[in-house]
Amino acid sequence: MEKEKNSVWKPFINGLINENPTFVLMLGMCPTLAVTTSAINGLGMGLTTTVVLAMSNIIISALRNVIPDKVRIPAFIVIIASFVTIVGQFLEAYLPALNSALGMFIPLIVVNCIILGRAEAFASKNGVFASLMDGLGMGLGFTAALTLIGAVREILGSFSVFGISFKEQLESIGMVPISIFVMAPGAFFVLAGINALMSVIRDRQLKEKGESKIKAGCDTDCLSCGNDSCIHKFYDEKGGAR
Repeated sequence: MEKEKNSVWKPFINGLINENPTFVLMLGMCPTLAVTTSAINGLGMGLTTTVVLAMSNIIISALRNVIPDKVRIPAFIVIIASFVTIVGQFLEAYLPALNSALGMFIPLIVVNCIILGRAEAFASKNGVFASLMDGLGMGLGFTAALTLIGAVREILGSFSVFGISFKEQLESIGMVPISIFVMAPGAFFVLAGINALMSVIRDRQLKEKGESKIKAGCDTDCLSCGNDSCIHKFYDEKGGAR
């Protein structure tokens, strides 16, 4: 029974932590770098993507035995585009400020490689509930990453986050706003810093467990590997990117 529970939640945990699309798989870099000028923008973009990802995963999984293999990618794109249109109309009607801030990146969700990648690698091969969990996990992992990057950039660049100002507290210890962090280059600096920190933490955890990035039993032949969501295919035996 416990094993069944773990298998049900595994796709969710993988997307949220083990295979975080931003910090681990390095997917969806365009919106990650472009819209994270503030934490609220990152949160809005992440949640919008989560809704589209979860709903498209459900429909694609439900229709996986109906959609002909030769037209599966166009079919996936039509399904994803439909949900993007619905979400875009909702934002325009009820959250116009957020819709204006995110701008063209809302319709560009259609070509976000996270969504199409999960449709092809997971939803088209698994059941509806597992696909929902995968979509929610990947979406919320993406949301957490964008919100964190936006919060760091906003705090360092303007001494505020979510509309709360920390100007007096930070200026009292001699800090001054670093305006580059709310500009385009700031996104690269923050993303690189967080990724470096997470890599150090993961490496220490693996060393404590006596494991390498390539798990025992993995033949490292990633080209012929059937596990499309395996994170280990992105590293060689020395831990470098393939």
